[in-house]
Amino acid sequence: MASTRDEPLVLGIETSCDETGVGIVRGTTLLADAVASSVDEHARFGGVVPEVASRAHLEAMVPTIQRALKDAGVSARDLDGIAVTAGPGLAGALLVGVSAAKAYAYALGKPLYGVNHLASHICVDQLEHGPLPEPTMALLVSGGHSSLLLSTDITSDVRPLGSTIDDAAGEAFDKIARVLNLGFPGGPVIDRYAREGDPEAIAFPRGLTGPRDAPYDFSFSGLKTSVARWIEAKRAAGEEVPVRDVSASFQEAVVDVLTRKAVRACKDEGVDHLMIGGGVAANSRLRALAQERCEKAGIRLRVPRPKLCTDNGAMVAALGAEMVARDRAASSLDLSADSSLPVTEPHVPGHTHGHGHDHDHVHEVSKENLYP
Repeated sequence: MASTRDEPLVLGIETSCDETGVGIVRGTTLLADAVASSVDEHARFGGVVPEVASRAHLEAMVPTIQRALKDAGVSARDLDGIAVTAGPGLAGALLVGVSAAKAYAYALGKPLYGVNHLASHICVDQLEHGPLPEPTMALLVSGGHSSLLLSTDITSDVRPLGSTIDDAAGEAFDKIARVLNLGFPGGPVIDRYAREGDPEAIAFPRGLTGPRDAPYDFSFSGLKTSVARWIEAKRAAGEEVPVRDVSASFQEAVVDVLTRKAVRACKDEGVDHLMIGGGVAANSRLRALAQERCEKAGIRLRVPRPKLCTDNGAMVAALGAEMVARDRAASSLDLSADSSLPVTEPHVPGHTHGHGHDHDHVHEVSKENLYP
């Protein structure tokens, strides 16, 4: 790997949804992972409220950055770059992170890297299991995304093989938890109830698994409707809903489809590694079934620890460090948030290549001690 300097020190900012994440990495070593979550503020609404998330990011940003620097034992001046999620995500939430990153980069005279949220979810695995194999097959499952991605270079080449055509897996977990009156977010609570239930108690449908269906696309809308109707029918008949069995059977339907398609993609593409990331990757049954199926297929499974699967700043810093190490062009200071940034763009380069005029200008300004 071409390296411009020894192990770049990068700070990453993640504000795509309801977590204000700030991470600091040196190369592939995690030094700090500070998170301020606003999940409790959204729970009473049963889902994430964009305006509430944006305001929470605004309040948490500076204290979370200060905490990360303190945890890492480094000064802001020591940094080799500032990375930030430029998209995809909630527009208002992304803007807070991008604005903060631009301010720090400008004041410190450091290069700015606007990176892709989904590519960051793949890159975070380097902090756990070392450099990513090339190519890497990644199954990303979260509240907003269920995607199968093939990456030959995480900084420049990420190809989508398949994605969700309706609800993402995480959304389905949230909606079924709501129907069962289990609260928000749904993923962890369904996982907990499912451990005591029978995954074969109820035969729920497996979406898009027919011979004519798109082999790598996902659909969880039909499953969600089927589960909700089953629960409603029980209630209408005055019967008690077996929450544990419903949770286990629903969860099994989701993870069965996810792992089956991921293993198939690995075989079809001749890739012997599978990386699973995103918030739903913290699900215990998904991890267990993926391990079982990968072992049978001779595929090596890489799943980061649960804390690195959910949204965090460490993943953004990891991708930023890789951008610096591979001498990718920095983003310009007119970087904007893009709520629908395609995964085919792992980062948003500037108008000038390398560290061109924009960056030199930042260095000139910073000499006036903008940052005490």
